[in-house]
Amino acid sequence: MSHADSRKRYREIARVLGHYGFEWLWSDWGIGRVLGAIQRRIGAHEGEPHTQAVRLRLACEELGTTFIKVGQILSTRPDLMPQDYVAELSKLQDHAPAVAYEDIAAAIERELGGPPESVFNSFEREARAAGSIAQVHGAVLPGGEPVVVKVRRPGIESLVEQDLAILGQMARFLTHSTDLGKKLDLEGLVDEFGFALRNELDLTREGQNAERIAAEFVNDPCLHVPKIFWEFSTHTVLTMEDIHGVKIDDLAALDAAGIDRHVLAERCAHIALVQVLDHGFFHADPHPGNFFVHSDGVVALIDYGMVGRLDKNLRESLVRLALAVTRQDSERLIDELLGLGAAQGSVNRQALRHDLDHLLAHYDGVPLGEISAGQLLRDIAATSQRHWLKLPADLVMVIRVIAMDEGMGANLDPGFNLIEFAQPYFKEFWKKNHSLRAMSRRIRDSAIDFADVGLDLPKRLLRLVGMLERGELAVTSRLEHPEALTKHVERAANRIAMSVITGGLLIALSILALAYRPAGSEGFGLFLLRTLLALGVLSGTWLAYAFWKSSR
Repeated sequence: MSHADSRKRYREIARVLGHYGFEWLWSDWGIGRVLGAIQRRIGAHEGEPHTQAVRLRLACEELGTTFIKVGQILSTRPDLMPQDYVAELSKLQDHAPAVAYEDIAAAIERELGGPPESVFNSFEREARAAGSIAQVHGAVLPGGEPVVVKVRRPGIESLVEQDLAILGQMARFLTHSTDLGKKLDLEGLVDEFGFALRNELDLTREGQNAERIAAEFVNDPCLHVPKIFWEFSTHTVLTMEDIHGVKIDDLAALDAAGIDRHVLAERCAHIALVQVLDHGFFHADPHPGNFFVHSDGVVALIDYGMVGRLDKNLRESLVRLALAVTRQDSERLIDELLGLGAAQGSVNRQALRHDLDHLLAHYDGVPLGEISAGQLLRDIAATSQRHWLKLPADLVMVIRVIAMDEGMGANLDPGFNLIEFAQPYFKEFWKKNHSLRAMSRRIRDSAIDFADVGLDLPKRLLRLVGMLERGELAVTSRLEHPEALTKHVERAANRIAMSVITGGLLIALSILALAYRPAGSEGFGLFLLRTLLALGVLSGTWLAYAFWKSSR
C-alpha cells in the first residue's frame, strides 16, 4: 500500500465518519493527528438525524467491504457492543453494484483457462446477486447440471488489505494511548477481523466448509448442502449446485406448498443444535436469506463463508452455563464465566455475583416455555462485558446463531420455544460425555499424558539444572506500583529506626539516673535527666499511636 493510497483512504474514512457525526473519535480519543487534520482540510459535514447506532451502520455501508464485514462481525459480539448497536449492525446489507460482465468474464478466463462461454454450456450475463466480496451468476455445466458460479470482485483483496492495515494502525494507537483500547484489546480484535475476512476472500474455504457439514449430515435427511464442483473452482471462483426452493421467511408460499411450519421450525433448531453440540462446527450466518425449503420439507442451507468452531471443552461449558441458569446458581455461573472469559481488567467477584443474581431473579419463576434463549444469553454476555470479561469469539458467535434460529422459529410458529425443544439435546450431550465409557476414555487419555510427563520429567529437570549451573536462567519480577511500595518501606524503616533510638534512649537514661549521681545532681543535672526521660516517653507514646493507627 503506497503512502498516497493510504492517505487517500484515510481522507475518505475521515469524510464518511465526519458526515455521520463521528468526529468525537478524534476529539475524545486524541487521534486528530491522523483523522482530525484531514477532516479540517476537507471540511465538516452535517450529521444525519439518526441514532448513533444507525449512523454507524450507514457509515459502515458507505465505507465498503471491510467495514461492512467488521460491522457484521461486531453484530455477533454482544459481549463487546451495546445491544442497540448489535441490533442495528445485524441489519447490515452486504449488497454492492454489480461488476461489469466483461470483468467477470476476464476473471473466469484467468482462473479456469477460458471465457465463460467455452467453460460452461451456458452462462448468465446478468448477476443474480452482487455482494461486497463476490457476485453470483447462473450457469450450466458441460454435463448439463445447473449451477451457480460465485466470482470474487476484481481488486477486492488489495482494498481489504489496505483497510486492514489502516484499522491496525488505529488499533495500535488506541491500544497504547487509551484505557478503553487496552481493555478491549483492539489490536487483537482487528487481528480476529482480519483472519475471518481473509477466510471469506478465499472461496475454496467456503467450499471446504460446505463439504465438511455435508459429510457430518450424510445420514441426516433434514439438511441439504449444495454440491461443490472443484474442477470449476479456484480461490476466486466457486461453482456449486444451484439450489431451488421456497424461502423460509415466505410464509404464504410455505402454506401454499403444504409445509408444516411447526415441524420446519423444529427441523431448523435440530440442525443448529446438532452442529453446535455434536459436531462443534457450525454455519455462523443463519439468516433467513440463506434457507430454502424443498417441497418435501428438507432444508437447504447456502453460503458457508462464515463458520464457527467449538471444542469439547467449550461445548461442555455451554451446557454447564445452561445448567447453572436453570438451577439459579449464580456461583456456578460465575465460575464458568471466569473460566471462559479472559479478564481485561480486575474482576470484582462480589459485584459480578450481585449482577448475575439480579439477572437470574428476572427469570426466576418464569415457565421454561416463556424464556427466550437468545435474550438470556445476550443478557449474560452483556453482564460479562460490563465486568470486562471477554468471552471466546466462537462462543459469542453461538449466542448469535441461537438468537437468529430462535427468531426464525418464532416467525414460522409463534408457539415454538427453543429452550424447551433443546432440553433433550443438552441431556443427550451430557450423558454421552459423562457415561462410563466416556469417563474411562478420559482417564485413559489422562494416564497416557501423565506417563508421558513422568518419562520426560527427568530430562527436563536435567536441562533446568544445567541452565542454573551455567547462569542461563534468569527470573524477572515486575511490581505494579513501585513508588507506593518504596514509600511504604521507607516509612516502616523510619519507624523501626525511631523505635530503636527511643528504646535505647530510655534504657540509657534509666541506667544513668540509677547509677550516676554526681554532686549537685539534684539541680540542673536532675532536671536534664527528667526532661530527656520525658521526651523518650513521649516519643515512645507517639510511636505506639502511629503503629496502632496504621494497623487500623
